[in-house]
Formats: sequence, C-alpha cells, structure tokens
Amino acid sequence: MLEGKGLVEDTDMSLKMQIQAMSFASQALDLYDVLDYKSIAAHIKKEFDKEYGNGWQCVVGSNFGCFFTHKKGSFIYFTLETLNFLIFKASSSPPSSP
Repeated sequence: MLEGKGLVEDTDMSLKMQIQAMSFASQALDLYDVLDYKSIAAHIKKEFDKEYGNGWQCVVGSNFGCFFTHKKGSFIYFTLETLNFLIFKASSSPPSSP
C-alpha cells in the first residue's frame, strides 16, 4: 500500500466513496507499473462496478482533458503519487442548460 495521501481536486462523492476510490487507486498502483494507465483504470473501474453496480468510468494519466455528464454523487477527481484519477458513473440524461 502506498504511504502517500491523495489530494482531492473536486468531488461530489460521499466521504466513504472518496476513501474507497483512493484505496482502489493505491491497490492498482501496487499491482501495476505506474505507466500502465489502462490496467490501473480497469482495476479501479472493476472494483467500483463490483461495489456500486455497473456503469463506472475511470480515466488515469498525467495530462488529459475531459467533458462528461455524471450521475449525482458519483464523481471524483484526485491526484495520487504522480497520476491524476477521474472516476464517475455515467449518466444517461444530458446536463441542463444554465
């Protein structure tokens, strides 16, 4: 297990889910090479699918942009070690216009 703490940049997840997200990320970093983004992301997605039902998405890397719609209460963006992690559950409804 990694000793370093994650830094949450943005989230609307419960504290319990935030802790699990960082724990799953830490597990993945213990299992896979730090540059194996695809395997790291797949591990985290599978763990969230098992724990909270299917439909989770995970993006891992050091430089990426994104725009997406997510289910309320299912979004977290954090940094752990040298990587950024974006985890969310997809939403089928488009965002409302301002």
